Amino acid sequence: MTALGKLFRTTTFKLTLVYLTVFALFAAFLLGYFALNTRRLITEQITDTVNAEITGLSEQYRIGGIRRLVVVVDARARRPGSSLYLVTTFAGESLAGNVTSLPPGTLDNPGWTETGYRRLDEGEAGEHPEHHALVRVFQLPGGFRLLVGRDLDERERLYNIVLSAGRWSIAIVIVLGLAGGLFVTRRVLRRVDAMTETTRTIMRGDLGGRLPVAGTGDELDRLAENLNLMLERIEALMHGLKEVSDNIAHDLKTPLTRLRNRAEQALRSGKNETEYRAALESTIEESDGLIRTFNALLMIARAESGQARDNMSEFDAAEIAHDIGELYEPLAEEKGIALKVEADAPAPLKGNRELISQALANLVDNSIKYAEPRDSINGGPAQIIVRALSEGDRILLTVADSGPGIPEADRSRVVERFVRLEQSRSQPGSGLGLSLASAVARLHGGELTLADNHPGLKSIIALPRGGPVQIAG
Repeated sequence: MTALGKLFRTTTFKLTLVYLTVFALFAAFLLGYFALNTRRLITEQITDTVNAEITGLSEQYRIGGIRRLVVVVDARARRPGSSLYLVTTFAGESLAGNVTSLPPGTLDNPGWTETGYRRLDEGEAGEHPEHHALVRVFQLPGGFRLLVGRDLDERERLYNIVLSAGRWSIAIVIVLGLAGGLFVTRRVLRRVDAMTETTRTIMRGDLGGRLPVAGTGDELDRLAENLNLMLERIEALMHGLKEVSDNIAHDLKTPLTRLRNRAEQALRSGKNETEYRAALESTIEESDGLIRTFNALLMIARAESGQARDNMSEFDAAEIAHDIGELYEPLAEEKGIALKVEADAPAPLKGNRELISQALANLVDNSIKYAEPRDSINGGPAQIIVRALSEGDRILLTVADSGPGIPEADRSRVVERFVRLEQSRSQPGSGLGLSLASAVARLHGGELTLADNHPGLKSIIALPRGGPVQIAG
């Protein structure tokens, strides 16, 4: 396709052509209306003037008879101008005036007539073209006829001037409109071509490409900015997918290898049912850990893809805090840690109750897992406090412990999948707990924040406040 053909096929040029056609038709209608009204106004002026003259001449006839009328008409007929006068007998014989030739029957019809004529001073017919005039024939007492009119050449000349100006104006509008449309279309097409080239680059695998933004703030800039945000999100997801694939290949290889080695060891060295049972129990325990890891990955994927939005409901976050506290209190007591729940006031939320419960449970589980039985600063028993608080238009789910905490430099990294710090390598886990909590917070329009608890770690899930809830009991 040629460049010109490509230009003509663009939506911008087609819209310009439509607007130009509509505007040209409107301009033609407006100019035609103006020309017709100008013609009508001139005709009204002629009729008013002729009526006034007939009234005056009739008065002259009433005062002085036909002789006085002939003298007055003869005097007016000699004046230069476009006025026409003629006085005739009943038989049509001319008595005075400046009209020499009229179509047959013109004087027989009293009233207004638009007719052709020749002037008295133009000589024989054929030497000069016929003129057109608007005349009124008036029958006087005694059978005499009076014709008064006005030549229409001036009216037609003005009418033709307006029409000619209108035609040229429309032609200029069309030419300038097409030129402007081509100019605008070329500019828009260049920007669209630049966007198209960027998308081709992205389709070839370069996710770092971004659509150009001209900085004008127009609709193309807004479209480019939104698409760039989408591309950034896609690039982040693809980067996360690559990291997940790499982490799965790295972190799950070890437990799978252990499974295989234990099964192989049981086959080689197992001598009795007890040894086989122990090998199977170990294999089941390792399999359960793998299943938990894959379940966590699936929950993170559901949260990040937005699929969990289908199960949104209104509930009280304080109830979730109490339920999690009851669930993990025996585990905390077994490790010598005091677990407290501070959630007395209702904390209404709207979201996926299952995911929010799992996110809060992950935070509590991490605190129990890494907390020491005794507070290293105060010397007393370590404690974990779970809170559900209402703060303005947000609900804060907080888990504060007195454990070793997380260095500030590592807090943004630990929410990534399979990331585990060196001090936690000896503890069981897959490194997905904080990643799931962060994904659940983002799903609900909130965020996960990790802060210093002096000592220990304070994990805060901030979520938008929901509507009022009914509290049981």
